[in-house]
Amino acid sequence: MAKGKTATGLGARHGTRLIARFADAGMRPGRRRSTAPASAAVATHHRSVYILPTKAGIGYGLMLLATLLGALNYQNNLGLLLTFLMIALALVGMHHCWFQLLGLVVQARDGAPVFAGETARFPVTLAEQSGKPRPQLTLVGAAPVALAAGGERPVMLPRTAGRRGALALDRVVLETRYPFGLFRAWTVLRPRAEVLVYPQPAARAPRAPMLPQVARNGRGDRGSGAEDFIGLRPYRPGDPPRRLDWKAFARERGVMVKHFGGDQCARVWLDWDALAAADLERRLSLLARQVLDADARGHSYGLRLPGISIAPGHGGRHRLRCLAALARFRPAESGRHG
Repeated sequence: MAKGKTATGLGARHGTRLIARFADAGMRPGRRRSTAPASAAVATHHRSVYILPTKAGIGYGLMLLATLLGALNYQNNLGLLLTFLMIALALVGMHHCWFQLLGLVVQARDGAPVFAGETARFPVTLAEQSGKPRPQLTLVGAAPVALAAGGERPVMLPRTAGRRGALALDRVVLETRYPFGLFRAWTVLRPRAEVLVYPQPAARAPRAPMLPQVARNGRGDRGSGAEDFIGLRPYRPGDPPRRLDWKAFARERGVMVKHFGGDQCARVWLDWDALAAADLERRLSLLARQVLDADARGHSYGLRLPGISIAPGHGGRHRLRCLAALARFRPAESGRHG
């Protein structure tokens, strides 16, 4: 008799622990449960799919309880039949809801760089690999999608870029309420992807002083900052689009760029030490504005940061290189030269 009571007590305590673990998993879906390294593509697994009733499901259950008690009280066999039929539909819907998330692969890629305060967008591809259609799937934060058997769908997953640096896609929550909306099944995935966040440009910044370095020749220094038109030359990567000769392109003469020259090219250095701002982020914000202004004016500009020096240049690639250096800058950096 004592042994029976002991076994019963152990079974009750074991069941209580299981219920507590399940409730903890349901209430905190974002909790990290795996120490495995993240990868660009992750697959769903039956051990990481959780399911709980929705508000509609709880109301549905209360209604079934009321109909069951009423049918038992009045000994109404038709009421009992209807109640058990509705319970069976709910159980079938629960199984279909859970199986919706099995056999899926979520693959994320790095997104385009943005400035702090903007919305970063991660390209995410949702693929079905088990050969079954998935009518209703949702990546939390994006619009619902439907997958055909063996198909895939691209989704842009937004995240707020609050601060500069590398913004990692920390986790992706994939959920479904198919087919009746009575249950919500979800899984938490951690694909590896990031977006580079540039410092937020200041509204205004001091204009960097020009350096009148002249490379004289018979036709002047053919720099991008001069104003006299010289002629056309073939396109080179990094040339600003505003200088493309669209008329020559329309006449099938190839991609040509308008070439300007003059007595000198406007060159500037964007120097960390030349700014009076004491705050680190404020100074980076001013430098970001100077980079954008110098690029818009067509200047040849270089960037100096503590431990980092980027040689003067111009064009889209040079602008992105300077902004990336500002985004990744850490005060302790030293000894690196661009």
